[in-house]
Formats: sequence, C-alpha cells, structure tokens
Amino acid sequence: MHSYIKTLMLILAIICFLNGFSAAQSEYLPEEELQDSTVYYLNQITVSATRYPSHIMQIPYAVTVLDKSQLRPSRGYGLNEVLSGVPGLLAQSRYGNQDVRLSIRGFGARGAGDRSNSGTSRGIKVLIDGIPETEPDGRTSFDLIDPNIAENIEVIRSNASALWGNASGGVINISTVPTAENPFIQASEMMGSFGLNNFLFRAATSLGTAKLYASFSNINFNGWRRHSQSSRSLMNLGILTKPDTGSILGVYIAAASDVFHIPGPLTLAQFDLDPGMSNPVYEARDERRFNRLGRIGVTFDHAIDESNSISAMAYVNPKYLQRSERGTFRDFTRYHTGGSLIYRNSTSLGGSIVNRFSVGADEAYQDGAILFYSLSPENGRGSTLRDNKREGANSFGAFLQNEAVFSGKLSLIIGGRYDNITYFNENFLASTNNYQKKSFAKLTPKAGIVYRITPRQSIFANIGGGIEVPAGNETDPAGTYGQDTVYLINPLLEPIISTTFEAGTRHILPTSGLISQAYYEISFYYIHIKNDIIPYRGGRFFFTAGKSHRTGLELSTTINFFKSLSLVGSLSYSINKYDDYKVDSVHYDLSRAGKFADYSGNKTAGVPDIFFSAGLMYYPEFILGLYLKIDLNGSGKYFADDANKTEVPAYNVMNASIGFEDLRISGHLSLKGWITVNNLWDLKYAASAFVNPDIVEGRPVYLEPGLPRNLSVSLSVGFN
Repeated sequence: MHSYIKTLMLILAIICFLNGFSAAQSEYLPEEELQDSTVYYLNQITVSATRYPSHIMQIPYAVTVLDKSQLRPSRGYGLNEVLSGVPGLLAQSRYGNQDVRLSIRGFGARGAGDRSNSGTSRGIKVLIDGIPETEPDGRTSFDLIDPNIAENIEVIRSNASALWGNASGGVINISTVPTAENPFIQASEMMGSFGLNNFLFRAATSLGTAKLYASFSNINFNGWRRHSQSSRSLMNLGILTKPDTGSILGVYIAAASDVFHIPGPLTLAQFDLDPGMSNPVYEARDERRFNRLGRIGVTFDHAIDESNSISAMAYVNPKYLQRSERGTFRDFTRYHTGGSLIYRNSTSLGGSIVNRFSVGADEAYQDGAILFYSLSPENGRGSTLRDNKREGANSFGAFLQNEAVFSGKLSLIIGGRYDNITYFNENFLASTNNYQKKSFAKLTPKAGIVYRITPRQSIFANIGGGIEVPAGNETDPAGTYGQDTVYLINPLLEPIISTTFEAGTRHILPTSGLISQAYYEISFYYIHIKNDIIPYRGGRFFFTAGKSHRTGLELSTTINFFKSLSLVGSLSYSINKYDDYKVDSVHYDLSRAGKFADYSGNKTAGVPDIFFSAGLMYYPEFILGLYLKIDLNGSGKYFADDANKTEVPAYNVMNASIGFEDLRISGHLSLKGWITVNNLWDLKYAASAFVNPDIVEGRPVYLEPGLPRNLSVSLSVGFN
C-alpha cells in the first residue's frame, strides 16, 4: 500500500510542476480572456454520468465528452466508429457490424472469444439516456444502440464501481435526445461497400412544454467475409415534458430486430492466405444470432427547492434471443427490469464553502427460460431437447457521495457503495442438484480531490475500489472431466477486486494568432487487481488469475488553428502484467493433472501496450459547410494467450472523408452528406482476437480480420 501511495504522490508532483510551469504563462492574462476562453470551450461540457451533474473541470477522474460535432459515424453501424478516439478505450469492430469489442484500461478485455463476446461486451457500464443497457451480471448487448442518433456521449475512463456498482471499469453514457430547439424532419440514406445500406429517419417537435422525438433505422450488410451478413431494424420514441415547475418527466421506448451471422476466428495461416474466408466449422453450423428485444424506460427529476432534488428511474427490457451456437440451437426468453432513486442536496456552509451530498440505490433483476436443442440438418431447431434451465440474476446497490467545494477551486470528494449480486440457476432436466444460488457482496470506497489552479486548468487525483462479478455465462463449471453434475455455478470463480490510483490534469492553453483554441488532458493510473477472470479454450469456461496490475498513461488533445483547421489526437500506453498466476494443466490435458504452468510476470492477454488515434479536419472558409477529414487509428501488437506465445500483429489504419453540412436549399430545407473511404491503403490487419483460443491441429484459432478498403456514401435531407 505504501508503494502505491508513493507512486501517486510522485505523479501528483510531476503534474503540479507541469501545471505550475504553464500557469506562469497564463496567470498574467486578463481575467476576461480567461473566462471567455473557458466559456467558449467548455460552455456545454457538464457530465451527468457522475450521478451528480458536474462541470468537467471539477471531476476528479478521467472523463471524455463527445458532442454532436465529434460524432461522425462513417458507416453508422458500430460504436467503434465514434469511440475510437477516446484514450484508454479500445474499440474494435469484429465483423463490420454492431458486434464490437470494448475495453477500458483492460476492463472488458476478456470479452473477445466465442462464448465471451458474440454481440455483447462486459466489464463496462453502458447507459442510453441514463437507462442501463448493462444487465445485472455485467454483460451489455449492442442491439439497441444506434451511433447515428447519438447527440452526446460521456465516457468515464476510471473505475466507477463506487457510483455504478458491478462491472463499472468504465462508464459509457449515450444521449439520444435531440438538442435542436426547433422541430425537424430528417431522412438519410447511406450506401457502401459489401452491400452496406443504411436508412435513417428522424423527427422531433414540441407540444406545449413537451418535446417529442422519434427515429427509425434499417441497416443491411452482406459482409465482406463469407458467412458474415447482418441486418437490423431499430425504432426509438421519446418524450420529455415538464409536468410542473422544477420537474422533468422522460419516457423512452425502443425496439429492435437484429440478425447477424458469425464467420468465426482464423488461424494465422488462414489469415495470411485469405482473410475473407470464414471458419469452416462456424459456416457449416450456420452460427448466428437472431435477437428481438424492446425497452420502456421512465425518468423523473424534481427540484424540491434550490438546495434539494430527487431523481427516479424505472425500466423494463424484454428479450427473445435465438442462436445457433457450438452445435446446438438455443432459445432465450429474458426479462430485465430495474430502477433507481437518488436524493441530492447542495448547501452553502457559510463563507465560500459549498457542500454537495447525494445518496441513492439501484435495483436490477433479470430472469428467464433457456432451452437448448439439437441442430436440425438445416441448422435450425432440432427435435431433441438438450437442456432446459433458468438463469436469473439480481443486483442491488446503495451508494453515497459527498463533495465539499472551497472557494470554487478545491473540491474534496469521498463516497462508497455496497453491492450484492445474486445468481439463481435451475436445471429442469436434472433429477438432483437442480437448483443453486450464489451471492457476491462488496463495499467499494472512493476518494478524490480536484484543484483549479486557474480558470483554465485543474489537477485531479483519486483512489477507488472496483468489483466485477463473473458474467452469467462465465459461471458454468469447467468441463474438464465431462459434465459437472454437482455444481450449476462454478465454485472456483470469485469477483474481480481492483484498486485504482489515478492522477491527471486538464488544461486550456492560452490562445495565439495561430491557435484559436487548444486543450489537453493527461492522466496516469495504477490498478492492482485480484482474481482477474480469464477465459479458457475460447471462452468455454473461466478461472481466475491470482493477482495482476496495470500501469498506464493517457493523453488527449484538441487544437484548432484559425478556426478552420482542427487537430484531435489521443494516445494510450500501458503495462499490463500478471503478478501471481498459475494454471493447472489438467484443464488442457487430463494426463498432466497436478502439473502447473506459471504465467507470473507475463503480459495480460488481449490488451495492447499502446494504441492511438489522430484526426485532422479542415473547413475551407471559401466554401461554407464543406469539410475534409483524415484520421489514423493504430494499435500495437499484443498477446492472445496467457503463455504469451500467440501474438496479434500491430496495425495502423487510415480513413479519409469529404462532406458538407447544412447546405441550405431554402429557408427550411437543407442537405448534408459525405463520402468516406475506410482503410485507405487497403491493409490486411486483425481487428480483434479470441483470448486463450482453441488449439486445432497444433495451431491457435484466434484472429478476426478487419475490413479491407471500403467506401460509404451518405446523403441526408432535412426540413426544419
């Protein structure tokens, strides 16, 4: 513990020195200029994912906020298109559709295999309009997420378990509420390579004090790899109204139908020979997902008076999921429901001290029947029932947080959260041991400090805990000796327990004749982890590593030149290693029972040491609305296995776009559109990989090739 504190103090000393040096350059500037610059750049950057709306300069952990101008999906399918520039967040498209791999500072990295991430992610909390998409066990599906209608995205890159509970190694909060004040209708059509077709309709209007909005999208993609075609229809409807002074009521409805076929991973030899091929086993079994789901959510915010307010939220999320997976046809009928209640108080303690207090509770429950059948000759539902079971999960959490602000410059934050997650597993075909329940409970603390050196800059630091329980499909017992008839829930799995030490700075640089605006954020972190959950044999079962650590540096910057040229960049560098990790070789070879492989000191599988993003956008002043954009996304090589023998190659992919915004045809009619070329140099690269993959005929089957060069063209017509 002392070494962690020393590390944090050293980081703080470095940051204070850097900020002190830069403060000397800005402290003599007129206060009006400081204030104007601050308001100019941060006038709308208020973060709500902190559960107490906070100014970004007053938040004690790393945060990235993307507004509408920064959200330009090139194909309009996956979250990777809008999140690739966020430092610390690794966003990789697996097959060119909505199935993406998301990892924040290594949390979620294990979601990269057959069972562990087909259409879902884990380890990261995802919300849409403040309503959780993440299930009680920590899994998140992307069926109801359309990057085309995102108005704002907040990313908390630090462990947020003290606020959000289980599986909150980071938080992604997506807002779809239109920010436009006037009514509008918009229709757009996008076409692209490999049969990509994306139609979107959006509309919004005002009804008295209420705002009503709706959207519908339909996307089809033939896929560039064999057996990778997909399609999705998604509808959203929302209304925000003010029933009385100081109250806001929101109702949000969404529904989707989503089909995607899974081409599967390749060996290195197959990848080198033909990255467009499918895995023969996956294609022969027609491995696929057919998901139909909906969600109804209600939010209510009420200001009791100037000092006190409450917020409440409730939702229900029914799902009917069908899939061909690992030689069986599977039916899932699930209902996911939950809600939250938060009380907030802001009080002046006299003088220049303001105290902000919040306390709240979250409840989420998911249950439903699961039926496994044999595969028919046509890869549909067969006539033999293989399994009939129930998987339920309940998550309850209560939290409190207190922030004291001194003179508007110094903020001290302390808080904590208690979580209890319970699994209910029941097998209706088993005659004995057919029901089992297991609970995980943890108290997670958090403390942070923020100091605003000037209106332009602040430094921050925090220490906090984290918890992540095994996801539902990770709790199956290992099949080392055949089917386990004693346990329904793996008795060897424990929650991931982590402690994060973080420090950083945010700074708005003084402007000059050349630079009209410049901003950067730097953050350093050290994460100590116990019981890291590791997938084995392509995610067929999971065990835990004893201890591991992650040390990292993140940098993001935005520089505007002459208000017509913008440079945006992010860099993430980290060292991720197992400290204490031994594996019983029996789980790979029964004849090697009692012999252990020691992976202590090895790099953590699935996490690159370095990845980055850089983008340059130019708005020619002589052609109003036109823009040109070029960006580069890259990742260093990393290992796909704990033994550090199976390597995923590095890549650097460049994209280019030309487009126009709000080209006025008349007083009410406007056009916008773009042409984008992704993977401009047509490089062959592995976009993702299975962690601890299967070894077939002595070769690991692990690589998921990324899209080759592809074109997308979009045209949108708007009326307002």
